[in-house]
Amino acid sequence: MTRMGIIGSGSIGSGLARLGVAAGSEVMIANSRGPETLAELVAELGSGAQAGTVEEAAGFGDLTILAVPLSAYGSLPLEALSGRTVLSTGNYYPSRDGRIAELDSLDLTTAEYETKLLPGAVIVKAFNNIVAHHIPSLTRPAGAGDRSGMAIFGDSDEAKALVAGVVGSVGFDPVDAGPLAESWRTEPESGAYTLIYAADPESFLSNFSADMGAPLPAPRLDDLVTSSSRAAVAEREF
Repeated sequence: MTRMGIIGSGSIGSGLARLGVAAGSEVMIANSRGPETLAELVAELGSGAQAGTVEEAAGFGDLTILAVPLSAYGSLPLEALSGRTVLSTGNYYPSRDGRIAELDSLDLTTAEYETKLLPGAVIVKAFNNIVAHHIPSLTRPAGAGDRSGMAIFGDSDEAKALVAGVVGSVGFDPVDAGPLAESWRTEPESGAYTLIYAADPESFLSNFSADMGAPLPAPRLDDLVTSSSRAAVAEREF
């Protein structure tokens, strides 16, 4: 199984850590507050998990998962991430990250911008178009008839294959959705963002936290990604 470091202990980071350990992977998780603040989470996760510093998690195992705000990328350890496959789960939210001209202008996708922030890292984008609580509620074993797809974007076939293995192991069917330049297709307000996993799209818009999600087969996800429309990022406020 893949050994992976996870930077970020919020809902996405801890959720993927939990699924990774359940799948037999070794996980090191870190946050900005230090390993000692993760003792309770690591105890819950069990023997397959350990806490570390951000720098330790950045270089741990085969893959680094980033589950932190885009605004926090500037404080990540560049040397430790250089040459590594980095699974980025995040999005650009101006209310949190501030306005970024290169993203507002559509000159770059968020994933392409991340490659500028983390030179030397090999960025792969996944899990950015699903709300955190839908990840555990939709995970299914391999071969299950109601298994959902998960889009993967990247410019390296080798890196995408590594991430695809992790996506499959935690309970989703990986869908190769193309290069980073196409990753706008699953960004916020695009045609393949979080609403596609909702059990009730209408109630999801008013109270997404109450929606437990509905299976989205990989072929259907592929269709939605292909037909997705690009959001007017400069108008994005949340």
